[in-house]
This record gives sequence, C-alpha cells and structure tokens, in this order.
Amino acid sequence: MTQTQLAEAVDVTRAAVSAWITGRATPRPETIERIAQALNTDLATVHTRTTDTLAGLPIGWYHRPGHADGGRELGNAAAFAFDADVGVLARETCQNSLDERLAENGRPVRVRYTLHELTGEALDAFRRAILWDELHPHYMAVSQSASQQKVGRVVDAGVSDMFEKGRLVLLRIDDYNASGLTGDDYDDGKFAAVVRRQLESLKSGQSAGGSYGLGKATLWATSALGMVLINSTLSLAHEGRTERRVIGRLELPWRSVDGRSYAGPAWLGRPDPDTPGAEVARSWWADEETVERLHLTRDSDEPGTSFLIVGAHDVASLDQSTFDLDADDEDGSDDDGTRDIRAMHRRLVEALGRDFWAAMTGGGSRLPLLETSVRTLRNGEVVIDEEKVDPTVSQPSRTRALRAFYDGTTVDRLTEAGQVALHRVPFRLPLSGGRRGTLGTHPAVLLVTEAEDADGIPNQVHSLRGNRMTIKKSGVAGLPLGVNAFQAVLLVGHAAGESVPFAEEAEEFLRAAEPPEHDRWGQSEELTLRWSHTAHHRIARLTTDVNTAVKDLVAQPKRSGGQGGAKLRKALTVPRKPARRRGSGPVLPELDGLDASIGAGGEWQITAEVKLPRGDELPAMTPVVLLDVRSGSRPKLEWAELVAVDGCEVEDGVLRFTPGVRRATFRGSTDVAGHPVRTTLTRLVLELRAGKGE
Repeated sequence: MTQTQLAEAVDVTRAAVSAWITGRATPRPETIERIAQALNTDLATVHTRTTDTLAGLPIGWYHRPGHADGGRELGNAAAFAFDADVGVLARETCQNSLDERLAENGRPVRVRYTLHELTGEALDAFRRAILWDELHPHYMAVSQSASQQKVGRVVDAGVSDMFEKGRLVLLRIDDYNASGLTGDDYDDGKFAAVVRRQLESLKSGQSAGGSYGLGKATLWATSALGMVLINSTLSLAHEGRTERRVIGRLELPWRSVDGRSYAGPAWLGRPDPDTPGAEVARSWWADEETVERLHLTRDSDEPGTSFLIVGAHDVASLDQSTFDLDADDEDGSDDDGTRDIRAMHRRLVEALGRDFWAAMTGGGSRLPLLETSVRTLRNGEVVIDEEKVDPTVSQPSRTRALRAFYDGTTVDRLTEAGQVALHRVPFRLPLSGGRRGTLGTHPAVLLVTEAEDADGIPNQVHSLRGNRMTIKKSGVAGLPLGVNAFQAVLLVGHAAGESVPFAEEAEEFLRAAEPPEHDRWGQSEELTLRWSHTAHHRIARLTTDVNTAVKDLVAQPKRSGGQGGAKLRKALTVPRKPARRRGSGPVLPELDGLDASIGAGGEWQITAEVKLPRGDELPAMTPVVLLDVRSGSRPKLEWAELVAVDGCEVEDGVLRFTPGVRRATFRGSTDVAGHPVRTTLTRLVLELRAGKGE
C-alpha cells in the first residue's frame, strides 16, 4: 500500500502519513484504529510493528529467471554428492543439528524424525497449502524433458507417484535446543547459508562435523519433488521476532514455461518490496494456522528448525520392503505405501543408532549430546509410535565401553566378562605448511570390550572425534586365530578429553582429512594444501598402532567354544579334506582355519591360516573364493586385495610359502563390484587350489 493509498483510507493528508513513517509525528488513538482497519490487522500489530499484517503482498512462489547469457543448470550438483537414502539423510541432518546445539545450558539437542503419508482429502489440502496450481506448469515443463535429464526423471516419477497412487510421503526433521536459522535473508548468516547459498559452511569450532556446506543438499536430494519447507524458531531475534520464520525452497532443473526460461531454484515466501518489482521472495513470520496447514507446527517455542521434505523417497527402503516385510504386512492387510514408510522408519532408527550411539551416551561428568526419535503417521493417525533410539540396544558393547571410560572403570587387560580395557595410542601430529617434524603427540584413547550379537559385525573399530559421530569403521587385520569376538572404540581429539594434550590440533587435522561424507580419514586436498602431500601417512600410522594395540589386548585363549562369531561361522565353509598325495609328489598344504567378516563396503574380509607339510620345496597354492549355492556351479568371486601376513608371499594371486615354516597366514577382501547378490545374503566357500588355481 502506498502512502497516498493509506492517507485516503484513513482520511488524512499524505504529508501526515509521511510524518508518521519518518517519526516526526504520531497518529492520534482514533486514527490508529482506522489504520488497523485499513491494514486488516489488530491494534497491537500497529503499536508493536513486530508482526506482518495480514493484508499486503501475498505469499507465493518466486522462480529465479534464466541466465541472460543462456547458461543452464540441469540440477543442483551438490545433491549428487549423496544418495537418495534416508540413512545418509539421517547422518547429515543429525550431524548438522549436533553442530548447532546450544551447549550453554548443558542439555542435549533433541532431533525427531516424523514420516507422514498423506492420501485423499489430507493430500488435497496440503497441495492447496503449497500452492500446487502455481507450481504445476513448472513440473509439467520438467516432465516433458525428463528423458534427457536425471533430475527431471526423478521429479517426473515423484509427480506420477503422487497422482497415480494418490499418496505423498512427508518427512519432517525437527531439532530443539539448537540455534535455528538466524541472520538476514540475504546477508551472511545461518539462514542465508542454508536457504540461499551452496557450498557455504558457517560451522564454528573444530569439533563441528560439517565443513563443506554439502550436507544440507541431502534434504533436497531425498525429495522426489525437489521441495523442502522450513519453519525456524530463532535463538537470536531477527526483526524483533523469534517464532515461525517460514520459507520454502524448490530445486528443479532449468525449464521453459510460457516462453520464459527459469534457472532452476524457486522460493516460497512473501515478495520483498525492497527488490525490483517486488518479485524476490523472502521469509515471512507465519501465523499458527499457516504452519499447521503446511505441516510445520513445532511442539514448543524452544529454538531450533523444522525441515519438511515433500515427496520423501528412499530407494534402499523400497528394495528392502519387497522381501523384509513386517509381521503386520504378511497377510497383505497393509498396502505398498504403508510398507514403504515402515521400511523407512526402520532404516532411520538403524542409521541413527549406528552413527550416533556415542553422541547419545553419557556417563560420569559427560552428558549425552543428542537425543533422537522416529515416529510414523498416516493422515494424522499413528502407524508406528514414537520410538526413541536407545544406544544400549543398537550398540550395547560400544556403549558399555564408552560409559566405562566416562565413569573411570576401565582396566589395563581383559580378564573377566564385561570389562573394558583402555590403552593410550600416540597420534603424532605433523607441522603445518609442509614443514618437517612433529607438532606434538596427542594421546588417543582406545577402548576394547567383548562383543555382543546386537553389535553387528564383530572385531570392528569405531573411530570418532569431538562431536561423537562415528567417522570411521574398520576391521583389524591379522588377528590371531581363536580370539574372542570384540568391539573397539577409538576416541581422538576432544572425544579423548577436553584437557588432553593437542586435542584442538587433532580435531583440526582430522576434520581436514574427512571427505564430504565424513566417513573416513585419509588424503584430502585440504590436508595437502595446509600440511603436506604425505600428511595422511600420520593417519595410516595411527591405524597401524591401533591395530597392534587391539591385537595385544585380545590375544588371549578363548574361554569357550561358543563365543566369537558363531553366526558368521555358519555362513562360512572350509572344505576339509585329508592330506593327499599326487603320485609320489609332496603332501599339499591345507586350510586349517578361517576367520571372516563383512566390511563396511559390503566386501568379504577373510583371514586364513594354512597348515604346511614338512619339506624344502612346497607347491604354490591359489586361494579361490566362491559363493555357495544349492545347485549348479558355484560363482567365483574376484579378489580386490590379497596380501601375505606370515610365512608366505603373494605373487599374482598365488601363494608361495617360506621354506621351513609349518604355518602360514594370508588375508584378503573380495571385489564388491563382482558380487551377484547382496553379501549379507550369501554363504562363502574358500578353496586352496594347487598351482594357479585352474
């Protein structure tokens, strides 16, 4: 409304309105009443001016115009860094919430995931709330070019699923006791970093998990419609307000609608009158009714942000639902949609427990940093009750180990069941800038305890730093045969203790060594630029020292034959044949022991021991891995790695034994690319064949 229009509505001169706006005069009480009526708002709003008036520029979608030079982006490249996987989504979003935790009050950040399937009238009402009629021409334009664009094909499938099946899955992520999206719509701040920009990370502190600014892209990557709606409660007021700061962002490829080209992204918001033509959309302070219609209502006024992923999809859950149905589904009573959201629910719970068990564990003076839960609804009705993720259920052994460290109840050696052994592993940090030498030695903490079945793969080391998210999962190579199954935890940086020497430097170094997925430590461009091209050797040395310490702690006789990987041994077959002679030739070496696990990448990791006959010249042998099948020939797997451990050498996949030794050990891992089926569904056969294994 212009000054002249307001002057006419309240029957005053334009000069009077100008004086009010510049602060040179104040309207009389009776005039204020007429102003409120003209703006279709209440007296309090006119007095405080901290709430948007209901009248004015309407909420709508602003689509970024196409580039003047004709350039086109056929999707957000950042989204391709991650899979459309709710497990990946949980890891990235929960990490971001951890990084934004308000630590001053000592309370954990609470993160809740809500799956909500809409059908029928509930779906129609939601489409009206997001102004679907405005968006429909843009989706139609994308669908028409879907065959040529990967993003277009995903969006086309999402729209088809919504209309052909009459269903839409919403996935909302709410965090509480977090900072919220503070800052201006356009200037530097957390709001602009998340909503307006790509590849910008404003994380503070070396313990923060994120550093690339890529994690937020998982929100849009998980949406088959490329749409995310946001409602934030701010820890620091903006424009005098803190509650219900709302905006939506749409990620579509370049498109042409009604003869006009659009670059890709779009925003749902209130037109900004300070921009040319008032076309650019900015966030607005929504009323309670609006956030309810958008399914963005938060439970309290506690600071934090709610992200609503519209059209959430998870390829892995769809695959699982075909063969891993809940008991409720076995009679066919639930439709495919309900099975999908049940599978997504399970995968969210599993991912949160697997990656954030340490952040949810407390003990001694250390409090948990995180609480997580998952619930599933359908048209507002509960399908699966809210399920709080319990680290003692998902990771009982590792949780026990971490609590023992916090409580100060660790031991030097494992002598009884339930004990946790602690060993300090030196981590020698290099000097920066390519200089030779060591900055200092950081004492990382290694915890080892016996494994339980619920832990998953045994004999693993989970490594983490200050934010207590599992970064690296690895097996221990060259374990002695017959060791009891164990689980180990490596604490580095602030995770090893706030007062531990060089904790801050270790955090900085390892953070630079992490890729965007934050799932390992190794060579990276940042590590090379800030330290040197050989800096990653320090991490390799730490891994070697950790493995050595683990083997020293677990190298004890087994207490009973029932312990240690019984389930895994059922899936392994070692052909045991009596030693035989080829004519008058020597007795052949034979397999005498086998230990195996499934690695993080889905590969079989195998350690085998060979019993060698007496003799000066032993024949070369070739280890061959096969998949056990009920009928027909066994499919052969290729080795991705085959290395000698003791008493032998590996040459072109063939074992050559050291003369005079009686036992030899080798280890290897299979090439996942050649696996015909998922590794967890297979049984493995290892054969030792003479010669080159033909």
